[in-house]
Amino acid sequence: MYRVDSMIADEFISDEEIRETLRYADENRHNAALIESLLAKAEERKGLGHREASVLLACDIPELNERIFSLAGEIKRDFYGDRIVMFAPLYLSNYCVNGCVYCPYHAKNRHIARKKLSQDEICREVIALQDMGHKRLALETGEDPVNCPIDYVLESIRTIYSIKHRNGAIRRVNVNIAATTVENYRKLKEAGIGTYILFQETYHKESYLKLHPTGPKHDYNYHTEAMDRAMEGGIDDVGCGVLFGLELYRYEFAGLLMHAEHLEAVHGVGPHTISVPRIKHADDIDPDAFDNGIDDETFLKIIACIRIAVPYTGMIISTRESRSVRERALKYGISQISGGSRTSVGGYFEPEDEDDNSAQFDVSDNRTLDEVVKWLMDLGYVPSFCTACYREGRTGDRFMSLCKSGQIQNCCLPNALMTLEEYLMDYASPETKAIGEKVLKEQLLHIPNPRTAEIARRHIEDIVRGERDFRF
Repeated sequence: MYRVDSMIADEFISDEEIRETLRYADENRHNAALIESLLAKAEERKGLGHREASVLLACDIPELNERIFSLAGEIKRDFYGDRIVMFAPLYLSNYCVNGCVYCPYHAKNRHIARKKLSQDEICREVIALQDMGHKRLALETGEDPVNCPIDYVLESIRTIYSIKHRNGAIRRVNVNIAATTVENYRKLKEAGIGTYILFQETYHKESYLKLHPTGPKHDYNYHTEAMDRAMEGGIDDVGCGVLFGLELYRYEFAGLLMHAEHLEAVHGVGPHTISVPRIKHADDIDPDAFDNGIDDETFLKIIACIRIAVPYTGMIISTRESRSVRERALKYGISQISGGSRTSVGGYFEPEDEDDNSAQFDVSDNRTLDEVVKWLMDLGYVPSFCTACYREGRTGDRFMSLCKSGQIQNCCLPNALMTLEEYLMDYASPETKAIGEKVLKEQLLHIPNPRTAEIARRHIEDIVRGERDFRF
């Protein structure tokens, strides 16, 4: 059996290998024949290695770059169709003992408003989220063993799952908390979490140590090996990501793919999701102080190349990004987005104001969930509130096998349509509902299996009649 203490992060995220990869990519950025062959390989929908994908990212031949974006869009549609999964972050606490220089939660920030939600306050937040129509949350906390211990997180998860308000219920709680022990990951698994999410921030070890000068997060290896401990603790689905802008983006790109390759090799399944946040302004944080920022075009190419390299992996973009950037990113690889988000502690029940400095970062897309849902449908997408895979045990390698075979379309699209009908009936504005009913009729015709399509149609009719005895 694999043991975490037998593998050190420096071995599977090798600085030497990343630097050699970047040299190789630089040498071949004009190599049209090689790039053509890599695109032909990628067309098989089985992904690319970190060196191969790094060549595509470095490519500066305009016509081949166009093919990279086009292929990424094709791959995304093949595996995810028109579905876009919806979620919202829920910040429980911003107490933190770390010294991360890019985050306003850092311990030395004495003027940020420190908050921790009580269980009653969590109830109010969850009801507010349910009243929007959300079914899936991502829990966020700072790292503080005194103010935010694992027992508090576990109690909060139980509280969230217990709240049934009108037709609302949170069906899946993903968790984004600091790296922890195998024992604690087992506790999170037993609490019924979905995906465990942890951003590496940067894979460049020297930069990582400087950016995290104090606190438990300073331990690069312990942080980087967290996904292995999570999987040893029984968590099937993990979510990776870096904070683009902290270090050179091509270094981060290679490191991120090497991490995915490591998880696949050791555990038989790579990351369930990859997130692509860029550093943004927040209290006490000026993104211009970091000199590795990337422009929108580069950002979109990163997304496209990740989609080509790991075609089966979900990709997440948050309200850090503007409406226009999110719209373009959906085309090239993004399959999950947040909507109606608040990044402050307690921001859903009590609307944020300009005096509240408890947010982790500024939100660029401030639209309501209903506005985001309508926008997605106007663009031809199907907003999905589905959590059926987690409720039916289709996680980890079981989910990936369905995805790789293409059978996932017979699960995900029907459930997406049923949950969209739920949203339209319970929460949508009249205009959004009218558009949504047209989308439902059109998309029912796209379900590959006729029997599955008929079952979905009957369930949708049940929802309209107010019958909610099935689960998805």
